[in-house]
Amino acid sequence: MSLLSFRAFHHLTRALGRSVRFCALAGLVVLALAPSVHAEPVDDALAAFAADGFDDTQKGIDILVSSGHDSAEAILAALSAGKLMVRNDDKALFIEGKAGAFTDARTGASASVDAAKLKVVRLNNRLRRSVQAALGAVTLQAPSPARRIAAARAVQRSRDPAALPAVDAALARETDNGARAALQTARAAIIVAAKDAPEAERIAAVELIAAEANPDAAALLRSVQADAPQALRTAAEEGIAGIERSLAFWNAMQNVTYGISLGSVLLLAAIGLAITFGVMGVINMAHGEMVMIGAYTTYVVQDLIRDHAPQLFGSSLFFAIPLAFLVSGAVGVAIERGVIRFLYGRPLETLLATWGISLILQQAVRTIFGPSNREVGTPDWMSGAFQLGGLSLTYNRVAIVIFAMLVFAALLLVLKKTTLGLQVRAVTQNRRMASSMGIRTDFVDAMTFGLGSGVAGIAGVALSQIDNVSPNLGQGYIIDSFMVVVFGGVGNLWGTLVGALTLGVANKFLEPYAGAVLGKIILLVAIILFIQKRPRGLFALKGRAVEA
Repeated sequence: MSLLSFRAFHHLTRALGRSVRFCALAGLVVLALAPSVHAEPVDDALAAFAADGFDDTQKGIDILVSSGHDSAEAILAALSAGKLMVRNDDKALFIEGKAGAFTDARTGASASVDAAKLKVVRLNNRLRRSVQAALGAVTLQAPSPARRIAAARAVQRSRDPAALPAVDAALARETDNGARAALQTARAAIIVAAKDAPEAERIAAVELIAAEANPDAAALLRSVQADAPQALRTAAEEGIAGIERSLAFWNAMQNVTYGISLGSVLLLAAIGLAITFGVMGVINMAHGEMVMIGAYTTYVVQDLIRDHAPQLFGSSLFFAIPLAFLVSGAVGVAIERGVIRFLYGRPLETLLATWGISLILQQAVRTIFGPSNREVGTPDWMSGAFQLGGLSLTYNRVAIVIFAMLVFAALLLVLKKTTLGLQVRAVTQNRRMASSMGIRTDFVDAMTFGLGSGVAGIAGVALSQIDNVSPNLGQGYIIDSFMVVVFGGVGNLWGTLVGALTLGVANKFLEPYAGAVLGKIILLVAIILFIQKRPRGLFALKGRAVEA
């Protein structure tokens, strides 16, 4: 080959080399700039779900939780509800909605598919727990603190180690104290269940869970494995013992609150009877029907407000209270003037007469309103409950306790600071002496009976919020009311208060051990034995006529 030919060949090969390098570089640039063809994690998760194997589904759940995709919560919720469907031919996934509508699982867009070609992505019990944990982990990012707390509780119950990164990430950005405490407990539950976690960290997690002092925490600590290190098992046992002591204390306090709630109801039902029984010596078996009339007055008031002024429904009880007092009081005065005033000094006949009146009133209510229960609504401000330490208190029960104390204070003021109260106390202590001093005892009897009946009507307003409003409403409280009056001291308001609260608390402590019926029998026997020693009750009235 000549020199000229060699040089031409050399230049040609160098040019070809430069062209190859340029093409390779251009290809790399194109590859770098081109959109990635690799699927996103959510696509990998959907592909795992489409495989419809239990292990594949678990893998898809884990991928979906870690992906943080916007559709993760909807997909997991559909999977949990059995609404995640896979199409047989192309393995596309859809979510079944209402009325047979379908949406694309990835995009959420509406889709028109043949339901006959779809099948549900299957779950077993292990996967159901895993899905609930995954839902909790995904919901940890919800904007509402309440939803984040609920999600943390779900993670705590599942103790799924796969949720730990999501819990740690949520803890890092959490600002709400309640949600942060729930997340810390959820994290501790996962750490306790993780055998590969350091022992010191697991013991610290046990102590954190024990501080929760609730049944869920105790169940969690009982799940500590028998083959766990001795120090961990000892910490769990000590935590369980502390939780049981705390639960026993709060259970006793809860029974006290239930007893006070029941006692306040008994106080409202019995306080009017204490006045009439103490002043007039009348055994009024129709007293329970005064309570029933007050409850039905509440029903009528609410019915009128619903029809004519629904915006005032939240204030319906404030209209019902004075009307119930007036209606029941008027019925009480009519009973006293029409029947009872002819039977003074004959207690057995007044008992039979008032028992007959109670039957007449019950039948009258059945005729007017029908025999079935009537709905009395609860205003929004009395609905719901709140936690106080380990106590759960409902707003309506708390309102009734406060209301009962206000009624009690109002009656004390009436009896201590008004002319009628002075006359009532005079007639109670010595009727003949009061009459000789110019007090119209017949007028005092009528007003006292009306006052006692009116207070019973107010009790009906309160009972309408916690009991069925029916013609038999008053019958459930008449015997208990007499027990309260006799135990506390006939005609003594303070005795009625102490007697009602004592019987209420004692009844709630006996119920878990003896049952509701046997508990009442035990209380009745105890009161009979008590009356044998103190015939006038806890607080006996003073006066010449009373002591004679």
